[in-house]
Amino acid sequence: MSTLYLSAAHKSSGKTTLTLGLCRALSNRGMKVQAFKKGPDYIDPIWHGLAAQRPSYNLDFHMMRESEIENLFARHAGDSDIALIEGNKGLYDGMDVEGSNSNAALAKLLGAPVVLVLDTIGMTRGIAPLILGYQAFDPAVNIAGVILNKVGGPRHEGKLREVIARYTDVPVLGSVYKSERMAIAERHLGLMPGNESSDSDARIEAIAEIVESQVDIGHLLEIASAAPPLLGKMGGGYRGVGSWKRGSGLRIAYAHDRAFGFYYQEDLDTLLEAGVELVPLNTLEEPHLPRVDGLLLGGGFPEIFIEGLAANAGLRRDIACQVASGLPVYAECGGLMYLARSLRWGERHGEMVGVLPGDGVMGERPVGRGYAELQETPDAPWMPQANLIPAHEFHYSHLENLPSGLRYAYRVKRGHGMDGQRDGYVYRNLLAAYCHRRGSGDRGWIAPFLEKVRVYSRSLNRLAA
Repeated sequence: MSTLYLSAAHKSSGKTTLTLGLCRALSNRGMKVQAFKKGPDYIDPIWHGLAAQRPSYNLDFHMMRESEIENLFARHAGDSDIALIEGNKGLYDGMDVEGSNSNAALAKLLGAPVVLVLDTIGMTRGIAPLILGYQAFDPAVNIAGVILNKVGGPRHEGKLREVIARYTDVPVLGSVYKSERMAIAERHLGLMPGNESSDSDARIEAIAEIVESQVDIGHLLEIASAAPPLLGKMGGGYRGVGSWKRGSGLRIAYAHDRAFGFYYQEDLDTLLEAGVELVPLNTLEEPHLPRVDGLLLGGGFPEIFIEGLAANAGLRRDIACQVASGLPVYAECGGLMYLARSLRWGERHGEMVGVLPGDGVMGERPVGRGYAELQETPDAPWMPQANLIPAHEFHYSHLENLPSGLRYAYRVKRGHGMDGQRDGYVYRNLLAAYCHRRGSGDRGWIAPFLEKVRVYSRSLNRLAA
């Protein structure tokens, strides 16, 4: 199983652009490329999918058990010519001092050779102790090579290569020069999502051309081919829902447009394997909600599209009416903001759906950021779990003018949620939270949500009869 793990010494080293360039360059060679992203990231996998021309999957110790990571990886990497895993932050960074959920831990779990993408701005001789230190820190991590990134020019490249050759045994697999063509626009949550940009494919192709010319792809493929196979890791039923066909015959709409698009591909797969018919919903253009049994409102950037969302009054009214009549709805972060009475960002303001009795306000700094842990309350719309639920959040907005006496699905044990203590507004069959959860697996939201949708669909059928 050919595998490469692209990591770095620190964040913002250029891992994502290198990953995109490699995905497209290899795809252009006729290879089936399967991309993965370490951590709870929505934006990078969107770009991965565009570059590799097949969906990307998240691998995360906080949200998934090790066996789930191994099975998900083996299932999709096994159907490809090469798997490219993009790390997050630095190789050894993680939540604890033991590094149990670090990139290094994931690389060891999957037996993946690591290629370090090194930001070389301002560096010459100092690159040698950096590489040597990373090798010595954990000899069990196979650092198979480095790609020099943001190189200043031929003279800078020559010095770096000479130093690395003299003091280390690590091969230089590429030297990528600083170039505006390697840049992707960023905003408050990181990269601009690929689903918003009309020139995404052209940007990826330009990056791929640079990578093809400045990276030794042949050597990279040799390293990748030496990765050990994940024998016995193809067990079935790891999602905990698909084999039950719990969604057979159900139609569920999901907001999927420039304003909303944050869904784990694994969760969409799980819903499809459960028999659900997923109906894409463009919240900016479709004037009415189609006939569906449930609705998903994932995260995104509704603040960028305040005017467009507000102008689509017909859809907003339909959603409000259906929520009031009991339509099962699951919403996260951006979806929660859309369900509020209004949304304001600076001087921009617009009415939203209005089923959440509060007003969304965008700020300049993160309100909730990082991993979270939730405990379900008796008001949770489905059977509460005894254990803490792993989640994550990253939002610059908060809610104002919330009345007292609201029902909440979660107590926030770690993180911020809606007010630092609670998250998950509950009304009828609606659950709207700031925190993002994994839907698949036995701790996911999909199985209990589908049960709600089934009950609702049966009630509609009885009324129709």
